[in-house]
Amino acid sequence: MSLPLFDDRPPFDRERLASSLRALADRRIFIGTSSWKYPGWMGQIYSREAYLARGVFSERRFEAECLREYSATFPVVCGDFSFYQFPSPAYWSRLFASAPRSLHFAFKAPEEITAKVFPGHPRYGPRAGLVNPSFLDAGRFREAFLQPLEPYRGQVATLIFEFGTFSKRSYSEVRPFVEDLDRFLASLPSGFRYSVEIRNPEFLGPEYFHCLTSRGVAHVFNSWTRMPELGAQIRRPDAFTTDFTVCRALLRPGRSYEDAVAAFAPYEEIRDSYAEGRQAIRDLIRWAQENKQAAFIYVNNRFEGSAPRTIEAVID
Repeated sequence: MSLPLFDDRPPFDRERLASSLRALADRRIFIGTSSWKYPGWMGQIYSREAYLARGVFSERRFEAECLREYSATFPVVCGDFSFYQFPSPAYWSRLFASAPRSLHFAFKAPEEITAKVFPGHPRYGPRAGLVNPSFLDAGRFREAFLQPLEPYRGQVATLIFEFGTFSKRSYSEVRPFVEDLDRFLASLPSGFRYSVEIRNPEFLGPEYFHCLTSRGVAHVFNSWTRMPELGAQIRRPDAFTTDFTVCRALLRPGRSYEDAVAAFAPYEEIRDSYAEGRQAIRDLIRWAQENKQAAFIYVNNRFEGSAPRTIEAVID
């Protein structure tokens, strides 16, 4: 494949984007990305010269230090890493020390809490396919996750309980899931904003939304392979379940995560513009402003190809 002689991508105006995002944040509309360690954002969000060691780009230095430069543009970020582990107190200390206190985080709860059955994937080793004894264990979540995070609570925008698609063997209908979820949410301490993301479209109904409303927990409007489009979720009046809202623009419905990675990496530019998805985010922003609610919106590279450029397009 021949490469173009000149790069015809529009220039990325980081200062203009940062100014627009600060103005939105002043109105409690907080927009950021899902994760942040992407060298493909060099020349847009990041400056390559900041991560040189003896004149050579250092990936190790970049991953350790880039969050500070990220925070010069975005007011919030979503940490996906916590889905795969219970971070240690030392890890939390290093993370929060690497960025100014003005940056606020969303964290996904560990899958040790949200997976009813461990997926049959090699990375789960002998646990693959087995029932998870820690599923919705509020005591373990409080002790292993919330307590180490407590010193930094003021910088936590929301904690997200992401539930993967449940099989019929796990939950044949929504009610047993809602009953289990309600017991879990009722056992959580106050002080953090909690939100729930589900991947079973058939669960999006009155029982699920009523559970969240009764516990003051947000539904995460999520764009995902097998979920209804964001616009369809937002149009449900019962989907706004508390005094703040959360959105994660992850994938275009119908596209798998693996296909998006193959098509979009290294995430330097928009590869597949998704006008309906962008408009749904704008509609959500408008709804939050009209109803005087805080909104936390996180965009993934796999949504269109480049999260910063998607955000730039949405707010333009």
